[in-house]
Formats: sequence, structure tokens, C-alpha cells
Amino acid sequence: MTAEVMAELAGLEDPKARAVNEKHGDDHGVNLSKLRALAKQLKTQQELSCRLWETGDTAARLLALLICRPKAFEHDELDAMLREARPPKVHDWLVNYVVKKSPHCEELRLAWFADTDPVVASAGWALTTERVAKKPEGLDLVELLDVIEAEMKDAPDRLQWAMNHCLAQIGIEHPEHRTRAIDIGERLEVLKDYPTSPGCTSPFAPIWITEMVRRQHDK
Repeated sequence: MTAEVMAELAGLEDPKARAVNEKHGDDHGVNLSKLRALAKQLKTQQELSCRLWETGDTAARLLALLICRPKAFEHDELDAMLREARPPKVHDWLVNYVVKKSPHCEELRLAWFADTDPVVASAGWALTTERVAKKPEGLDLVELLDVIEAEMKDAPDRLQWAMNHCLAQIGIEHPEHRTRAIDIGERLEVLKDYPTSPGCTSPFAPIWITEMVRRQHDK
């Protein structure tokens, strides 16, 4: 079955899609809509998911994450998977589609947050951002802002992006910290000049916070 699925993925390979994906660090050439359609056909298959993951192929791993049972993975399995997940899309889907639904999510968040590998740490920050928005009880938001203020400016790209998202989320969701969050963003100027498509919100935290708060008020 694994060989058949790998053959199907090879048939979906598109050089144009690969060129676009590789600009973002993702080494595969499969259109994500077609990948999702294939996942829909296969439905949930945990064993096949594990076999596909073991191939190390990026498209196969993305498919694996769409057909797995998130709660079936042990803590150590998820930790090992994250450390192997270097392409940004694999990393992103693993965190968002699998780890967030796992009973080990909070334990992994704490472990990854403090990791010396910036890509692993970025997963800890992504999970922290989720808690800032949905379950902030028990989080020390002042301390998070202190860390962001001290470390975001010089953090490697993916860690910086995750910290910046956390900064924006604190400013959007917690009015008592909004002024400080905007101030940190303005002083550090992280992603200030990031190219933003028309109709999209800039990831520069002061603009992002202000725009999202405006939308909340307009509702």
C-alpha cells in the first residue's frame, strides 16, 4: 500500500509547484489541494501514516499528517517527529494538525519552548501562542513579553516569526498588555518591511494588532 501511495504522489509531482514550494524551504512538488483530495480518499489510516512518515519524503510526510490519528502518538514519538520535521510546511502541519490535538500537547509545549534548537523552540512558541488566544490561564504574559523584548530582534527567522506571532496575539487578545505589545513591536521593528500582498494584514505586530482589534470592534 505504501508503494502504491508513493507512486500516486510521484504522479502528482508538478515542477511549477516545486519551484514555488522550494522558495519557502519546502522540497516537494505536489499541489496541496491535490494532496488533501488524496488524503480524503485514503481516510484515517494510522499504520499507513507511520509508513509514509518513515519514507522521509516531504510530500509523503504531509500526507501522513492528514491521515493519522493525532491521539495515537506517544510523547516521545511526537518529539522525535518534530526534530526531524525541517521543511516549514511539515513542521507547521505537525504542530497544528497533530500536536495541538494530542494529550501530550502541554508537556511538549514546555519542553520545546526551552529547547536550544531554534526550529524546535519555534514549535513551543506556536503552541504558546495558541494558549495565549484560547487558554491563557496559568501563562505569565508579562514574562512572555519580557522574553520577546529581550530575544526576538536577534532570533533566527523561524523562531523570530513565532515570537512575533505570540507578541501580536498578546496585544490582540489582552487589552491590558496591548500598549506594551505595540511599543515592543515599534522599537524592535521586526518584520516592519515584510512584503504584504494587497488585502492582507502586515505581520508587523503594531499594524497587525491595531487591524485585528479594529475588526473585533467592527463586528
